[in-house]
Amino acid sequence: MTAILRNESRQLQRGSLVLIGVFALFSVLYFSMFPEFSEDADELVDAFPEAMLEFFGIEALHTIEGFIAAEIYSFFWVVLVGVYFAYVSAGMIAGDIESRKMDLTLSTPVSRESVLAQKVAALWVPLVVLNVGVPLIVYVGASLIGETFDPIGLAMVHLLSIPYLLVCAGIGLVLSVWIDRARTAQGAALGVVFVLWLIEGASNLDPDYEWIGYGTPSRYYDETAILVRNEYAFLDAAILLATFALLVLVAVGIFVNRDI
Repeated sequence: MTAILRNESRQLQRGSLVLIGVFALFSVLYFSMFPEFSEDADELVDAFPEAMLEFFGIEALHTIEGFIAAEIYSFFWVVLVGVYFAYVSAGMIAGDIESRKMDLTLSTPVSRESVLAQKVAALWVPLVVLNVGVPLIVYVGASLIGETFDPIGLAMVHLLSIPYLLVCAGIGLVLSVWIDRARTAQGAALGVVFVLWLIEGASNLDPDYEWIGYGTPSRYYDETAILVRNEYAFLDAAILLATFALLVLVAVGIFVNRDI
């Protein structure tokens, strides 16, 4: 039975396309800024507090890769898109429970494990739409201002972001099966992902507290290292995938054993 997968996939199409539109508007602004910005990049970087550079992982702002990593990927992709995946996932089960739709779904010959698996599988829609649309916009935008963007680095920054986005979705999923009210679950998921990002950024400011960041998903996805230094942390991606699998198993355990 794939009816749930098809229905959830259709529902996720609109939000994914809206995010693409928002990103396109942001990219017009940032790409129009870069030619003038790159000329004074060194002076501007010197004006920034060192703590700010460490927090956002900013480096090589005079290059198109460093500029886009700092201005777009470090916030739009890591924070906003991560929050989007957590928010959407947090409403998948809690929303159906609150509306009593889950009662109707479970009255059919479908297991709770299958319901959860199909809802998670529907995340292929934003994963594909965003990871195809955004790099296309970035590559074309760079070309329009006379800059060349390494296509391999651009592809890798998106490929290696998938495990990170899935962990954000896993956080939302656990909250979705734990909390009955959709808005509460979504608000909690949004807050958890954002706070984890803040903790990771703050832990970079002091070597004595760097260990705290190891418990945050954003520690294992470094967009600047990928785009600027061509460093591909496959082990970190594997850790994130394992974390996602664990979160899904936890969500399944809670959902199967709870009363609705």
